[in-house]
Amino acid sequence: MRPDTITLHTVCGLEELAGHAERGISHVLSLLDPGTAEPEVFGRFPAHQRTTLRFHDCLAPGEGLVPPERADVAAILAFGAGTQGAAHLLVHCHYGLSRSTAALLMLFAQAEPGSTSEALVARLHALREPAWPNARMIGFADDLLGRSGSLSEAVRRLHAHQLGVRPHLADLLRDLGRGAEVEAAQAG
Repeated sequence: MRPDTITLHTVCGLEELAGHAERGISHVLSLLDPGTAEPEVFGRFPAHQRTTLRFHDCLAPGEGLVPPERADVAAILAFGAGTQGAAHLLVHCHYGLSRSTAALLMLFAQAEPGSTSEALVARLHALREPAWPNARMIGFADDLLGRSGSLSEAVRRLHAHQLGVRPHLADLLRDLGRGAEVEAAQAG
């Protein structure tokens, strides 16, 4: 994916998809929980290319949980490599906060290898203010893109910022099994 080929980027959750049906979306990356039905709303979208990947928004395997794996991140990057000619890319997950923001960040990093990780995270944050990219996904992307941990460090700083703005997230994320992200963000 070249940065000059995609002119618009959208990241959202399932509840927001209908609002994008008439926005000229050309490419869609759907990140859904295993067993979740394909969103029917895509029948209202004009013709577009869509890839669907299925894994939970978690950091590790657990009872009933399928975490994102290195192969999933490689598939996201393969999707990005195939978006030449895209005019408007939409990436969504359930809420549009974690899996989708992680995916869009790695697509930014893939498309703009000369941009700093901090600049890419700032761009993502400006696009989706409550972004909380999944740290497991970003760790795999760091490795696959040869960024030597810089994406993970920039995301850790974004997580710290988000906890400063929304301190209630710390307990919520711990309850969801995402305490490692909270602890990393608070360790500074």
